[in-house]
Amino acid sequence: MTTPTPCYHCALPVPGGSRFTAIVLGQTREFCCPGCQAVAEAIVAGGLESYYQHRSEASANPEALPVQLVDELALYDRADVQAPFVRHEGELAETTLLMEGISCAACGWLIEKHLRALPGVAEARLNLSNHRLHVRWADAQLPLSQVLGELRHIGYAAHPYQADRASEQLASENRLALRQLGVAGLLWFQAMMATMATWPEFNIDLSPELHTILRWVALFLTTPIVFYSCAPFFKGAMRDLRTRHLTMDVSVSLAIGSAYLAGIWTSITGVGELYFDAVGMFALFLLAGRYLERRARERTAAATAQLVNLLPASCLRLGADGQSERILLSELRLGDQVLVHPGAILPADGRILDGQSSVDESLLTGEYLPQPRTLGDAVTAGTLNVEGALTVEVLALGQDTRLSAIVRLLDRAQAEKPRLAEIADRAAQWFLLLSLIAAAVIGLVWWELDSSRAFWIVLAMLVATCPCALSLATPTALTAATGTLHKLGLLLTRGHVLEGLNQIDTVIFDKTGTLTEGRLALRSIRPLGALDSDQCLGLAAALENRSEHPIARAFGRAPLAAEEVHSTPGLGLEGLVGEQRLRIGQPGFVCELSGAAVPAMPDEPGQWLLLGDAHGPLAWFVLDDRLRADAPALLAACKARGWRTLLLSGDSSPMVASVAAELGIDEARGGLRPDDKLQVLQQLHREGRKVLMLGDGVNDVPVLAAADISVAMGSATDLAKTSADAVLLSNRLDALVQAFSLARRTRRVIIENLLWAGLYNGLMLPFAALGWITPVWAAVGMSISSLTVVLNALRLTRLPSAPAISATPQTRPLPA
Repeated sequence: MTTPTPCYHCALPVPGGSRFTAIVLGQTREFCCPGCQAVAEAIVAGGLESYYQHRSEASANPEALPVQLVDELALYDRADVQAPFVRHEGELAETTLLMEGISCAACGWLIEKHLRALPGVAEARLNLSNHRLHVRWADAQLPLSQVLGELRHIGYAAHPYQADRASEQLASENRLALRQLGVAGLLWFQAMMATMATWPEFNIDLSPELHTILRWVALFLTTPIVFYSCAPFFKGAMRDLRTRHLTMDVSVSLAIGSAYLAGIWTSITGVGELYFDAVGMFALFLLAGRYLERRARERTAAATAQLVNLLPASCLRLGADGQSERILLSELRLGDQVLVHPGAILPADGRILDGQSSVDESLLTGEYLPQPRTLGDAVTAGTLNVEGALTVEVLALGQDTRLSAIVRLLDRAQAEKPRLAEIADRAAQWFLLLSLIAAAVIGLVWWELDSSRAFWIVLAMLVATCPCALSLATPTALTAATGTLHKLGLLLTRGHVLEGLNQIDTVIFDKTGTLTEGRLALRSIRPLGALDSDQCLGLAAALENRSEHPIARAFGRAPLAAEEVHSTPGLGLEGLVGEQRLRIGQPGFVCELSGAAVPAMPDEPGQWLLLGDAHGPLAWFVLDDRLRADAPALLAACKARGWRTLLLSGDSSPMVASVAAELGIDEARGGLRPDDKLQVLQQLHREGRKVLMLGDGVNDVPVLAAADISVAMGSATDLAKTSADAVLLSNRLDALVQAFSLARRTRRVIIENLLWAGLYNGLMLPFAALGWITPVWAAVGMSISSLTVVLNALRLTRLPSAPAISATPQTRPLPA
């Protein structure tokens, strides 16, 4: 595929079939949109055509980077270099990049917009809380080096994300921000004293020579503040002007630069007032506010950082001779056997080959009680072995582990922007543009009324109207709430869940594995012959222990051993226990062995199995599923909100009606195929209902994908999890009850933040235009406004009060 022609004005790709052209420098040039065409024609008509002639090649051509940098980026196209951080899914490649140079929410908008305009890019999402960029693209069409080059062109450096490097870079950026803040604070005090000494109110006997010296001292002290401490503002403003995208850095740089230049003019000419104290104070408040915002955002991303750092640096690998050898985690390979002592972290996903223990999975699932694990059970990287030593076969490493999948899903949820966030971003853009226009107009008006005050008023307007609080209002709240839900064991995989939960009016439940444990338990035994219940159970368990069917787990361990066991799918098992030939399963299948008549099945709900030998039936066994202990609390929460509840199950037994009656569900339907469930959902949508679906099986996948919001159980199939908007890792339904409350709190906090930011910016603009606010107080107000928004959002990091149900995993049988 041919590379699209870059727009002659802005260098973005020209869409296929575009007809926007103009004559520039004697040649026909192509443009991406009518806006760029109109700007170019205006430049030519105004006699400024030399702008294009002298424009740097780097601005005209996005690929014109320094040769050394181009060669360095080209290394990332090699397969061996990409192997540790790029994943391939069909024709698409996927990676996470760590971004440098991000200063506010508008940077994220620019990066995502620019990359999505590139041919071959399927997805680009930036997580503002940790500066990670997730990209999916067709690498056969667009090399990774070109993606990195495009980011360089708009002013951002990107590196493959590595946890250690990310931590080092974050610490380095924090140290730099703290140094810039310290320099601004220290030198501002000195510059303020030098400036105040020139005021007649403080020293009326100051000689002209000393007055000149103090002016130059103030200039000398303020210069490092402007060029070192405020460098991020100016770099951001230059980048924004180059990409024709307004952010708060533009207005901040205009304010600081104007005041500094005015102070230089006064220092040289001795005419007018020094503005250096205002420059220093403005810089100090801005840097302090930005630093505190940065630290607050890092705090909201603590849950993800905890997950990333769970894996140990080394592990014990077992050799062929059974001896253990400590190796680095990077040396571990699939199929290796590792020894995990009590108190050690599991280094990889795997299967237990020897030993039994309890495993603490609280950081992954939210379940604080250690879970028992024995021979053949699966274990997850990053979890803690509590009791006994385990020998584990490694089945998944690195990006293929469950831990890495959870981190990717959490990053995706934090990066996705719901409708409120997009509206706030657009509002901030328009507000900043209108503020700059208003500042120019008001400045001209004041120049006519009182030229001595015009500069100060324009400066105050530029400072007061920075829309940083408006841009921070939604992302900080969503990031904080997402981290809190993860602590509860509910992993959001898409960003619209918190907003969408406030619009739900209908809930669809699956039964098996969702409202029930999905695990059959033996409820009672009905002997039919001379053998008692315990004897019949021993014979049945001996047969079932040789089966891999889920029903077999309900019979427990057998005191006897069975031989020659054969399974007939859909009917049952046959085998020898001692000299006795037995069958267990469907009544007709069992009675074939003896030729006896099939006994009457008891008229009670549950799954009935018959045990018999060559002489006739021996006993009935009844099995059923058990309700989750927290299912009633979840249904009560739905009822309290006035939601309609439906139970849609593939189970055709009377248990469906029993579960619905026990929990008070409005409507229950059993024996449904996946397409039947989907038809019910589509009918609900036609009625205008907003539907939440909770399920766990492959048969739930179509409904999970089509529902307005879908939640998969942590024990669900992988396909169900990938189709859902959230995953209940802990399998505790009370986490959903808390999520309902947190969603309302989050919406309330977002609205509070938007109202506060909008009210502050709306009031400050006329006050500053009337000259009632000085630049210093405007800087104080803007910083307090941004910090208020962040601190209000951090209230969501507090865990909501738990519902009044037992936290222990108790169960109770269904009603007979």
